[in-house]
Amino acid sequence: MKAGALKKSLGQHFLHDVEIQQKIADAVGNIAEFATIIEVGPGKGALTFKVLEKQPKNYWLVELDNRWAEWLRINAGIYFNNGERILNEDFLNLDFKKFEAPIHIIGNFPYNISSQIVFKAIEEREKVTALTGMFQKEVALRIAASPGTKDYGVLSIFTQLYFDCKYLFDVPPQCFTPPPKVMSGVITIMRHHRKLNCDEADFTKLVKQAFTMRRKTMRNCIRQFLPADFSNIPFLDKRPEQLSIEDFSLLTNLCFPK
Repeated sequence: MKAGALKKSLGQHFLHDVEIQQKIADAVGNIAEFATIIEVGPGKGALTFKVLEKQPKNYWLVELDNRWAEWLRINAGIYFNNGERILNEDFLNLDFKKFEAPIHIIGNFPYNISSQIVFKAIEEREKVTALTGMFQKEVALRIAASPGTKDYGVLSIFTQLYFDCKYLFDVPPQCFTPPPKVMSGVITIMRHHRKLNCDEADFTKLVKQAFTMRRKTMRNCIRQFLPADFSNIPFLDKRPEQLSIEDFSLLTNLCFPK
């Protein structure tokens, strides 16, 4: 069975480089640590068959393209409870209640929804303990960025608020069919349980407001949240990208005293 042409609307670029496939599978780490592995956008199984070699206990595939979902059921269904664990669904709408924790999300992620996949992992963080996969390099760098760098921003902060992030390696366009116009990068994120020492809703409000004007100083960015006397408020002469999560937490408590 032929699954047909790739769909640009779904961000499909299939990884054909066997060495890179193996490197991503190896980056998943010790499969036995996770009750469930969920692969997003498996396509024709380039990563899938490498991960199967590690004998995962509870492996699910989530493929939005019904043509590739059917192809996977025919060609790999035997490994997925006769196809019952191959879901022809939108990962962003997936109900995680059916999955046993801890969960590791993996994949050569569709570029057009890669940031949303990370936010879905954050939303499901009570069950999701890890995510490993390929992104457009620009997005991967933003996720793993440190304060004081040009890539640091809202995506960095809200991912690192709950996960430790590590950029692993680059993947050039020639490793794909068709080759994308950009470099790709593989990262892994692992759940941590460090506490945020402020109100989470206020923190979110402050950070999002600050990065609407990332090139301006914090004094201008968060003016609407500053108390009447803000002479003792730190960081006001810095730009948002220079502040750590801890800095934003301190500012949140000063701007929104309880």
